[in-house]
Amino acid sequence: MALIPSSNPKHISTHKHRGLLPFLGMASGASVATIYYNQPLLLEMSRTFHATSGQIGWVAVATQMGYAVGILLFVPMGDVAERRGLILKLFATVSLALLAAGVAPSLWALVAASIAIGMTAAVTHVLVPIAPELAEPSESGRAIGTVMTGLLLGILLSRTASGWLSAAVGWRGVFLVAAGGNALLVPLLWWRLPKLPPHKAVGYREALGSLWKLIAEQPVLREASAVGFLTFAAFSSFWTNLAFLLGTPHYGLGAGAAGSFGVLGAAGALVASFAGRIADRRGARWVVAMGVGMLVAGYAVLWIAGYHMAGLIVGVLVLDMGQQSAQIGNQTRIFGLVEGARSRLNTVYMIVFFLGGAMGSALSTMAWARWQWSGVCALGLIFLALAGVFLARGAARER
Repeated sequence: MALIPSSNPKHISTHKHRGLLPFLGMASGASVATIYYNQPLLLEMSRTFHATSGQIGWVAVATQMGYAVGILLFVPMGDVAERRGLILKLFATVSLALLAAGVAPSLWALVAASIAIGMTAAVTHVLVPIAPELAEPSESGRAIGTVMTGLLLGILLSRTASGWLSAAVGWRGVFLVAAGGNALLVPLLWWRLPKLPPHKAVGYREALGSLWKLIAEQPVLREASAVGFLTFAAFSSFWTNLAFLLGTPHYGLGAGAAGSFGVLGAAGALVASFAGRIADRRGARWVVAMGVGMLVAGYAVLWIAGYHMAGLIVGVLVLDMGQQSAQIGNQTRIFGLVEGARSRLNTVYMIVFFLGGAMGSALSTMAWARWQWSGVCALGLIFLALAGVFLARGAARER
């Protein structure tokens, strides 16, 4: 790919465009939600296509695989291409992919559309690194927190919204409504976003190749990625097994109840902006440590009182607030490392982050099968203890 002329985006007026941050958060939430809409709909889809649970599960797997590929292929382009144009193209394409899913004539057509949805939904991580450029350097944590609030609400509320909407319009209607909503964002983003040229001339192949260089040269990126891997592994361990806990004779609740906990978890996402402000005042490492501490406290409550509804609710709230705080702190740290490589830094971090979630989900289901809820909580605390080790080693290195 040809090099793009250098242009320093510092000409962007932070005062003029500060109001863009909530809008970017809303757009981030809308895009990331598209990869989670299918999860509550799998049973309905299986009935439509007369598929087994194993066959229909490929829809969810394809979406997640597409998302990982999209992060690798598209997010580094945020350091190469003019970003407003890139964002508009990805939103237009995700709208078409959602439309294709809504009218899919067969299961494998739906799987193909799901891969495309996941790949183009990676636009979320092109949007997030823009946040620090729309704020003063002393307020970058708050800016990231504002955008991440929208992103996290999109993740937490998507399953609940999908389930409720499907009751009225069916699973195909969910995808068609989502396609229309994402298509509407294209003219809105064109109208609201300024042009965002890259910081310096760099080719796409060079940008991809530089990912390994960033990993080798940036110890803070390695530390933040490791902590993100472990905290998301712990977080995913809980959410993967919540439906199993609620389905035990003690609770006797179905999948709908597990989905409704997403609304409760959304309250925890509201801490993101607060965590960003603390990062600006106390330092991002302090916020990460606070987040890990809250995750530990959440798991302690869940282990001791998880079989009581009040304890489960408190544990979920503390766990969500801890995860959001750790995530804001980590991303504030990495975005401050190399100004012209924020998208590539985010690529490395998010790929490792989602790998942690996948490992947490896989190992925690094994822990549940053998040791039930105590096994899940113990595993989560082991992940968090390792995260604490990485944080302590990093603090010692900086001292």
